[in-house]
Amino acid sequence: MPMLVYLGICAVLAFLSAGAAALRGVPPAPTFHIAFAVGAMPLVFGAIIHFVPVLTRSAGAGAVVRNLPLAVQSAGIVVVLGLAGSLPAWSLHAAATVTAGAALALAAWIVGRLRTTLGQPHPGARWYVAALAALLVAVGLVPFWLARPELRGALRLVHLHLNTLGFIGLAALGTLPVLLPTALGGQGRGDTTAGMRLARDLPLAVAGVALAAVGTVTEWPLAAAGAVLLAAVVLRHLGAWQDAYGSGPIVRDGAAAPLAAAALGFALLLAHGVAHGTGSAAARPAIAAFAAGFLLPLVSGALTQLLPVWRHPGADSPQRRDMRRFLASGGTLRAVLFLGAGVLLAFDRNAGFALLAVALGTFAGALLRAFAHRA
Repeated sequence: MPMLVYLGICAVLAFLSAGAAALRGVPPAPTFHIAFAVGAMPLVFGAIIHFVPVLTRSAGAGAVVRNLPLAVQSAGIVVVLGLAGSLPAWSLHAAATVTAGAALALAAWIVGRLRTTLGQPHPGARWYVAALAALLVAVGLVPFWLARPELRGALRLVHLHLNTLGFIGLAALGTLPVLLPTALGGQGRGDTTAGMRLARDLPLAVAGVALAAVGTVTEWPLAAAGAVLLAAVVLRHLGAWQDAYGSGPIVRDGAAAPLAAAALGFALLLAHGVAHGTGSAAARPAIAAFAAGFLLPLVSGALTQLLPVWRHPGADSPQRRDMRRFLASGGTLRAVLFLGAGVLLAFDRNAGFALLAVALGTFAGALLRAFAHRA
């Protein structure tokens, strides 16, 4: 099985496992790390490794780089076991070291590609370096809070924001302006301003992540300013897509709809964060809302577009088109369900879990049908 296909399947299985763990009363920390560290993070590493050669017009990665997602996934499994008490505390140090090493290696590889590319590389590749830098700082905090328990609460919040808004958020915002137009093919007039937006908005997004992470443990106006900067980036993407394609083609496409829903969900979660800072909303449901309203539509939309390419590489083929058709079936409904689940969970409404289960279950079913189909 190709590595990227394996990572995509593992991500879906990790999300399902995290849901089962939550139902069984497993504490939030190991549950979230099942979804994030075992499922999403290795998949994001794999997607970055897939996109960088495209964005820099260079050859594919070598074996060492291609296997970095496996190192990250192994570290994620250790983190889950360590947080659950099945491994000693020092195992978290080891996992953080492995993840930091993988992030450094991948960032160095991207920088090397940026320096050697012919002409100007696509600005989206630099978003991946920023995302990996956020991850590096996030995992670098782990030894400090393990050594200084009195700082655990504050450093854990910074770690959480750098992982979610920083690593996942920056990687997603750097990819969506490339992936969504690809999903829509030749429809509309095309997003001709994507490269310019990505080049201009990266400093704003990095500043937004830094302010949100620091502000969450210092002064909430800093966090609110960070949320506003990130929201401005997201809303510019949404506005450009509306101008380039119109809402109809986006809504009707089973890959584009969840990708656009993920962007909208990200903006709504940023608004929820500001509301929490003013005391108008609770923080406790934020992680579940992040997973439902942003992470899951992002992953399901991306896999709908990318899994057929990874499973059937090379030129376009009937097998690839059939697989995409199966995965895209019900994509618009899933987008609505994921977004609705995110909103409900942000306001601590348990009905959101039911919508989330239906959406994730239907995507798992689409995966099974896509892999079972024989053209």
